[in-house]
Amino acid sequence: MSPVPGPQAGPLEETALAPAPDWWQSAVIYEVYPRSFADGDGDGVGDLAGLTARLPYIAALGVDGIWMTPFQPSPQVDQGYDVTDYCGVDPLFGTMDQFDVLLSAAHALGLRVLLDVVPNHCSSENPLFQAALAAGPGSPERDMFHFVEGQDGGTPPNNWQSVFGGRAWSRATPGSVTDTDWYLHLFSAGQPDWNWRNPAVGDYFDGVLRFWFDKGVDGLRIDVAHALFKADGLPDSPSEGGVVDGLRSNPQVSDQEDVHGVYRRWRTLAEKYEPHRLLVGEVNLEPARAARYTRADEMHQAFAFAFVKLGWDAEAWAAVGNELEAARLEHGAAPTWALENHDIVRSVTRFGGGSLGAPRAQAALVALLGLPGAAYLYQGQELGLPEVDVPVEARVDPMWARGGVCRDGARVPLPWTEDASLNHGFSLGESIADPWLPVPAGWGTHAVERQEQDPTSPLNLTKAALELRRQLWKNEVFTTDDGGTWRVEPGNLLICERNEHFLVAVAMGTEPVKLPAGTVLLSAAPLTEDGWLQPNNAVWVLRD
Repeated sequence: MSPVPGPQAGPLEETALAPAPDWWQSAVIYEVYPRSFADGDGDGVGDLAGLTARLPYIAALGVDGIWMTPFQPSPQVDQGYDVTDYCGVDPLFGTMDQFDVLLSAAHALGLRVLLDVVPNHCSSENPLFQAALAAGPGSPERDMFHFVEGQDGGTPPNNWQSVFGGRAWSRATPGSVTDTDWYLHLFSAGQPDWNWRNPAVGDYFDGVLRFWFDKGVDGLRIDVAHALFKADGLPDSPSEGGVVDGLRSNPQVSDQEDVHGVYRRWRTLAEKYEPHRLLVGEVNLEPARAARYTRADEMHQAFAFAFVKLGWDAEAWAAVGNELEAARLEHGAAPTWALENHDIVRSVTRFGGGSLGAPRAQAALVALLGLPGAAYLYQGQELGLPEVDVPVEARVDPMWARGGVCRDGARVPLPWTEDASLNHGFSLGESIADPWLPVPAGWGTHAVERQEQDPTSPLNLTKAALELRRQLWKNEVFTTDDGGTWRVEPGNLLICERNEHFLVAVAMGTEPVKLPAGTVLLSAAPLTEDGWLQPNNAVWVLRD
C-alpha cells in the first residue's frame, strides 16, 4: 500500500451517474448562524446581505445546502429562538426582499436552503401570547399556551424545571390577586410553550410551513422536535433536580406519543410540493427513540445526538455507532451525523484543545464525512475553530445568565481575513461597529484567506473530503443501502465498515497502529512511509 498524503484524495475512475436518490440521503448541509457569519451593513451583527455576499464561499466548499438558524422578528432573548412573527424577517438581519434575493442566489449556486422553525415555544412578545395575557384566566386565547392556576394560588402548578435553570413557570400577572395563572416555559421566561393539545396551534403552524414552502424554501430544521406535547394533566416530574441533558430528565415533557401525529401531518404537507420539502428534527433522545421520528411517514432526518456530543473515545464512538445502526435497521432512515452546532462546544476544544485537539478535530471531520447517511457541518468547523472563552462581561447567552453553561464560545464571528481591520473581514459595510461578540487575539490565524493559501489547512482538507465524497457517490462506492459496522481494534483503532468496499479508520490511541488493508483514498494528516497510522489521524480505505 502506498501512502497518500493528506488532504489530497486518491484518483477514482469516473462512471455514469446512477439514478439519483432523494438528494438529502447523501447531502452535506452547512449550518449558518447568521449573527456570526458575515455582516453586510457594518453594524457588528451578521445579516442576510452578508450571507448572500459570502454564498460563493459556501458553494466552493462542495456542500449541498445551508441550514439557517432563526432570522425572524424576535426580541433576541435567546438569539432568535424566541419568535414574534414566524413569517417575517427581523430588521436586525434585513428585509424579506433581501431574503428572496438570498434564496434565489443560493439556488443559482446549487445550494438548497433549510430554515429553522421553532414550534415548541415562541416569544412572550408574540401577538398571540400578548392577546392571551390580556384576555385573562379561562379565555380561549390562553388555551393556545399552557396557562395553569397555581397551587393555592401562590406556587407553580408542578415541579418542572427550565433547561435554562430555575423553575419552568412564571406568573402571568405578577402580584395580581385576580389572575393567579402561571405559564409554562421550558426555556427562558421570554419563551412561552405552545399548547399543542389545542388544534388551533396545529392549524397555525400549517400556515407557517406553507408560507416558507410557497417561497421555495427546500426544508425545515425543527427545533426541540420531541417536546411539543406535555403529559396530560401536567403531573410532576419524577426528577426533583435540575434538567440533565436537555429535557431527557423529565419524561412528562419529552417524547410523548402524540407528537408523532404532528410530523405525519407535516410530512403529508411537505410532499404536496415538488420537489418534496425536507423535514429535519432536533430530537435529543437515545438512538432507538430518536429513530422513531424518522419512520417512513414522519420526518426525513433526525440529528444523531448520541454522536454529536462524543469525546475522543474509541469505545464510545463504536458503541454509539452500533446503536445508530441498530436503529437504522429497525426504522429505515440512516443517521444524520454532526459533531458541532451552535449549542455545542467546538470539537477542537472538546477533543483536548490546542495542538492535541486540532488534529483530532480534523480526523473526526474526515471520519464524519465518510459515514453512511447525511452530514451537517457547523460554520467554522471547516476552519478548525476552537471554542472561545468569551469574557464574562461580554456574554449574552440566557442559559449562562440563569446559571447554566455558556454557548457564546461557539458563536464568535468568523475570521475571513488575517488582518484585524473590518473585524477580520466579518464586516463588509462602510461604517464598522464592534462585533456583537468580541473576537480573541490571534483570531486571524484561522482566517479563510490564510487557509485558502495553505494546501494542508483544515479548510482545504474539508474541500478535498467533500469532493471525494461526491466522487464515491457517483461511482456507487457509496449507496443509500450502506450501513455501519463499528469495532475497536488493538491500539484503540476505531473502524467503521460502511460496506464491503469501504471503511473509515481513526487512530484514537497514543501509539501508531497498522493501517487496514486496502488503498488509502484520503488521510486527515500526512501518512508515514512505514504503513502505520499515527495517533489522531483518520483515513478512508478502499478495499482491494
